[in-house]
Amino acid sequence: MLAYHLFKNLLFAPVSRVAFRPWIRGQENIPPTGGVILAANHLSYGETFLLPALIKRRMTFPVKAEMFEIPGAWGRVVGWFLTSVGQVPIDRSGGRASAQGLDPITQELESGGVVGIFPEGTRSPTGDMFKGKTGVARMALEAGVPVIPVGMVGTEFRKGRLGIPLMHHPGIIIGEPLDFSEYAGREGELKVLRHITDVVMTEVQKITGQRYVDVYATRAKFGDLKDKDLSRFVVDHPGAGRPLPGPAPVRDGVAE
Repeated sequence: MLAYHLFKNLLFAPVSRVAFRPWIRGQENIPPTGGVILAANHLSYGETFLLPALIKRRMTFPVKAEMFEIPGAWGRVVGWFLTSVGQVPIDRSGGRASAQGLDPITQELESGGVVGIFPEGTRSPTGDMFKGKTGVARMALEAGVPVIPVGMVGTEFRKGRLGIPLMHHPGIIIGEPLDFSEYAGREGELKVLRHITDVVMTEVQKITGQRYVDVYATRAKFGDLKDKDLSRFVVDHPGAGRPLPGPAPVRDGVAE
């Protein structure tokens, strides 16, 4: 995709290197070909361009559908840009609509693409890690691809010279791929999806060292827990205390 590489190599990559002086480790853990999901913690909006700018392969991010529907001239520019660089709209309203909204992402993975996702669903309001949504697990099982944990470090924006907000020497650490093929065909089981998501988030937490809060970030950011003490929801790691999924259901003597 020509537009993607032009924007990346002529704008985002050079500007990021000069303005932020970022660093990256573990890029060798991303396979050179084949579908793969990069699952990262989410501290700032800058990560949506920093990660694609620093890795070698072309990357697709699911983008909330509303970004493609902004009214007015500016909205048309934003929609054109997102479409030109191959980003995919995703419905985040929940339920069946959100599940079906993952189909274009699954197709991208099945065709051998790299998809980036922030399982927390929104930027952390406190710097902690929050409960991951299970879309990452569903995509991994439906497309039959590995998930690579990615830790974002120091990506928060702070005021720099002249009061301009900048990231100061941010880092990206890429972990080793996680294989969930043992759960193939079980993407309809909520306990399996939750377990896989918790495993992914645990590996990300090992990289970042963040405190883990076992509630969705949207509750702490917009809902009933906004500006509240979250300490009662803190646990050692994602999935702590939750039961593991049982064996696959068996019908007529054959595991499904």
